[in-house]
Amino acid sequence: MSPVKAAVLVEHEKPLEIREYPRIERAAAGEALVRVDLAGICGTDVHLWHGQLPIPLPVILGHETAGRIVTLGEGLRNDWRGRPVAVGDRVTWASSVTCGSCYYCRLKNQPTRCVSRKAYGISYCADEAPHLRGGYAEYILLRAGTALFRIPDSVPTESVVGAGCALVTAIHGIERASISWGDTVVIQGTGPVGLAALAIAREAGASKVVAIGGPKHRLDLALEFGANAVVDMEDAATPAERVRQALTAIGPYGADVVIECVGHPAVVNEGMDLCRDGGKLLVLGQYGDAGTIDFRPHTITRKQLQLIGSWGFEPRHVHAGLNLLEHSAWKELFAGEITHRFPLAEANEALETVRMWRSGKTVIQP
Repeated sequence: MSPVKAAVLVEHEKPLEIREYPRIERAAAGEALVRVDLAGICGTDVHLWHGQLPIPLPVILGHETAGRIVTLGEGLRNDWRGRPVAVGDRVTWASSVTCGSCYYCRLKNQPTRCVSRKAYGISYCADEAPHLRGGYAEYILLRAGTALFRIPDSVPTESVVGAGCALVTAIHGIERASISWGDTVVIQGTGPVGLAALAIAREAGASKVVAIGGPKHRLDLALEFGANAVVDMEDAATPAERVRQALTAIGPYGADVVIECVGHPAVVNEGMDLCRDGGKLLVLGQYGDAGTIDFRPHTITRKQLQLIGSWGFEPRHVHAGLNLLEHSAWKELFAGEITHRFPLAEANEALETVRMWRSGKTVIQP
């Protein structure tokens, strides 16, 4: 049997290497071997490439993936929602597996902070068998306990991967920030996370949404996703000017909720300036450790702000995301986010396309 090819991060800020690993002949109990159809390139993958999170190297990147079941291990007959699964079914899965019994899982209901949490495409060393634990590969082996989801027939694979982890991350974050019906919202960033946050803000009942970002093709997407107005970072090159233009669009008091989806620490200060007194700032984009900033704590006290963080997502958010895609027009919008497709051999070009903000959503199609 021919070996399995995968794109591997061997050293930070160095080109990915195409390596070969032994093909899995059978899945153990509770496992699933999946042939990868599409693997999304997430902004987090760029942070990982830069070395902004501690991860084992080498690693097969890719944590937003969909494919078809090749082999099911003993005992795995239903997905997380209790729906039957079989060889040939299209599936996706929650990218991380938690223990369910630690302090955060059991006592504090914070499973995304599980002390044993491991994520596909992030936490598994590719040198260690069974090797195939990331989406930038022809196949991926899902371990027992993975929250597997059969993709509904009405939902294209492109919708699932176009939405990627951005959609479920936004669902989790906005759940924590609790947008109320009629709220005004400013979204910092028009990449996949920003667009997903825009969609969920609309679903939550926001009356007006302003998106700050760029380049132009991403601003156009933000308007398609329902933004009332956009602020172009090329025209508004300074924080003061971005705040001025956003407040002109949202109203002089500021936004009820500001959602940071950029990943650059400095924009958190802008977010506080964009909030109304008593408003909320949801910090959603700082998944990688991109450094520190100076800020004035007095602003938090004076404006009576709520600062809210959100890390990852849970299987129930994948369930909610698939329901959204199945029962709304968002499926076409998220599928339309995909603007660039690359074969596995061109994984470096795919990653560079995302790093340089040249695309809507970029995917690898092994």
